[in-house]
Amino acid sequence: MADIARKASAHWEGDLRSGKGTVSSGSGVLSGAQYSFGTRFENGVGTNPEELLAAAHAGCFTMQLSALLANHGHTIESLDTEATCEMVRDGAGFKVSTMRLTVRGKVTGSDQADFEEHVRDAADKCPLSNVMKGNVEIVHEAILE
Repeated sequence: MADIARKASAHWEGDLRSGKGTVSSGSGVLSGAQYSFGTRFENGVGTNPEELLAAAHAGCFTMQLSALLANHGHTIESLDTEATCEMVRDGAGFKVSTMRLTVRGKVTGSDQADFEEHVRDAADKCPLSNVMKGNVEIVHEAILE
């Protein structure tokens, strides 16, 4: 049995191109958020699975980095992570090829080299990074401000 379990759901009506759907999270933070072919492939209004994956990865990675920095005695003023989920054509469909994480930190007691080391360590320990390893190239950029 899992120590932690979180739920989300999706509802879809219609075919791929003209259909539409909603996604919701168990917490209620997402409640009927719209997604469609247009939001996924044409920059329409709403969300899409790749955007949600990028948001989840940015959040997970940033929390992991925060824990590592604090455990090494650093004071964290702020950490801002931008995640970009990239897809490429794969036969008749698409696949997530790359996740680019750019993290900017204001951290007392750290220099650029130390910050980069913690980012690499967070990359090894982040649960969502580990889910993607071997299937998705994960690229990190660390900027200490």
